[in-house]
Amino acid sequence: MSKTLVCNCNHTMPLEEHFFKQHIPGHTQIYDGLCRQEIGQFIQAMGSDEEIIVACTQEKELFHALSTQVDKPLIAPIRFINIRELGGWGKDAKAAQPKIASLLALANLPEPDPLPTVSYDSTQARLLIIGPGSEVFQYAQQLFQDVSVTAMVSDGSPLPQRKNFVVMNGEIEQLQGYLGQWQVQWRASNPIQLDLCTQCGACINACPEQAIDLSFQIDLAKCDSNQACVKACGAIGAIQFHEQFPLMDGEFDFVLDLYQQPYLDIPEPPKGYFAPAGDVQKRLLVVQEILNSIGEFEKPRFFAYQEKLCAHGRNGQVGCKACIEICSTHAITSMFEGGKGRVSVNPHLCMGCGGCATICPSGAMTYVNPNVPYLATKVKTIVDTFAKTTNERFFPTLILHSGAEGGDAWLEAVGRLARLLPKQYAGIPAHIVPIALHHIASTGLDLWFGMLTHGVAEIILLASGEESPQYVEMLKGQIKTASEILVGLGYSARIRLIEMGHQQDINHSANLQFLDQALQNVVPQLPLTPIASFSYAKEKRQTLEMALEHLMLHAPLPLEEDQTIPLSNGALIGGINVNTESCTLCMSCVSACPEGALLDHLEHPQLDLLEKNCVQCGLCATTCPEQAITLQPRLAPASQRKVRNTLNEAKPFYCVKCAKPFATDKMMQTMLSKIGSHPAFAGAAQNRLKMCSDCRVIDMMHQQDI
Repeated sequence: MSKTLVCNCNHTMPLEEHFFKQHIPGHTQIYDGLCRQEIGQFIQAMGSDEEIIVACTQEKELFHALSTQVDKPLIAPIRFINIRELGGWGKDAKAAQPKIASLLALANLPEPDPLPTVSYDSTQARLLIIGPGSEVFQYAQQLFQDVSVTAMVSDGSPLPQRKNFVVMNGEIEQLQGYLGQWQVQWRASNPIQLDLCTQCGACINACPEQAIDLSFQIDLAKCDSNQACVKACGAIGAIQFHEQFPLMDGEFDFVLDLYQQPYLDIPEPPKGYFAPAGDVQKRLLVVQEILNSIGEFEKPRFFAYQEKLCAHGRNGQVGCKACIEICSTHAITSMFEGGKGRVSVNPHLCMGCGGCATICPSGAMTYVNPNVPYLATKVKTIVDTFAKTTNERFFPTLILHSGAEGGDAWLEAVGRLARLLPKQYAGIPAHIVPIALHHIASTGLDLWFGMLTHGVAEIILLASGEESPQYVEMLKGQIKTASEILVGLGYSARIRLIEMGHQQDINHSANLQFLDQALQNVVPQLPLTPIASFSYAKEKRQTLEMALEHLMLHAPLPLEEDQTIPLSNGALIGGINVNTESCTLCMSCVSACPEGALLDHLEHPQLDLLEKNCVQCGLCATTCPEQAITLQPRLAPASQRKVRNTLNEAKPFYCVKCAKPFATDKMMQTMLSKIGSHPAFAGAAQNRLKMCSDCRVIDMMHQQDI
């Protein structure tokens, strides 16, 4: 059992104690000032044998500090839930009791199973700093006492007087890795090796062309290669002329990139790579961030991959590469072995956005933070709580957002202003329940339809402005597909996206007023369908198919047997179109199809399609030698999607010797028209083309005996 401590924040929230005691499991108590005059009640609660849930995030740090001072260890870590800005404050506060009950019910759910982890080890504290020399040396001087610094420059900045760290000149050729495991390759850009140079000045005095200055780099445009500097350097050996400077490599724990245009110009660089560019705020924090990154760390392994479901490649051909293209961290790469393609995910680079799982058409890539059944439990908890506490015309709308680092801040800001400036802000409506995710890109068509068929009235995706642009575009594409399906079946479109500005603009009134108004435009609605009885499956396609069947079963505009709903390119459901004039029924497409959507016939030349298995990967079209196949994104009736439909069939061609069918008549005609006139296939050889493989061998052996 749990003990839920709810505070009405000095009577600013209209909470009804009997309501919550009736509908929230465990023991629920409402206070007026839990963080102030009633703080003793919190301390007393920590002495019980129950888990503690505190319905306040404003004073989270205070409660945490108090919890560390008690003698008796807590049963479990204290859980915190914000009911004030998310429901208790605002125009709809009096009607928000069901929403607040839902938030408290979510807090009472057990934690999801822990995820497997991957480890980072940066205890050697090896730091590479690259960029303009003056800036590189400035940061190197700040950090050299705490980390092992290597400063790499490629310009003519004067060197620091004291050699407190390693200085090298060079141009980066390759930079890859992650925290604790950076592999760097560079090529020296000057004959003087700064890591060996003692700055004695002998080379400067010896150079007749005055090609060396206080940067201890040779101006190669002035140098005539008399190598007087080499003689002056003597045994130090810091100056080495080469026709081509050698490629060198090294390993580091972190990389600080001070160039205005970072070397790794990707939306979400790996851990251990710091590139503040021209951002003043980031530059102020970067030293502390580097120091905080020294040690051993773990992070969740966010994904699971089932190679057998992957539609990446067959027979040396590439089909689906959606996960590779969407990944903002470049953590996913293509691999081919024996002609079969699969993808490989580097878990150290993966930041857990879940976009790969959302866009994966087959379900080979699965997001597990949390897994689908746990997310389904949260949805069911919200819907059931609303069903118990409201009338039938009041169903929850879910707003999905990227947790504390994104949507929480926007929603809490709007809720706070609804209390402080009620004439300008209305706050979050009573029927809208926030669900914090690790990243909004982790949900897509299958989960949305699952939610809509299980009592959720509408789904809002809140993009906080921190998401990489490709994820927002992906969500827009999936929302478009969802709307095409819903509207085509006679429903209203019930999935929308709200895009905010960058996080730094969160205090800008125009942005907050925009969000407040956008939320007010979301009116309460009845659910699309009667609540479905199926359970969310771990397999993406299974959940999607069950949801589609439920939507089609209750559709206001049911599909006729010969009717389909056309979908936009990129949809993960559909069929294919076969040009029967070009198709020779060679069955290359059947062998290429990774999902068993294309099937041949055991006895007749016949190509069939089981449409519910088609994931629109395109391998069939890529493989077809006649280019006879085109993808057809569409939604067909359930009765058509689940049965084999014949796409093409042909008259068989029979062996001229044993009369066994071994090809199609069209295939034979095509082959004879292309190679039949070649001298190599004249006479008896051409006749062998019309034989099955067994008879062809027998005939060849017979001719040799003669």
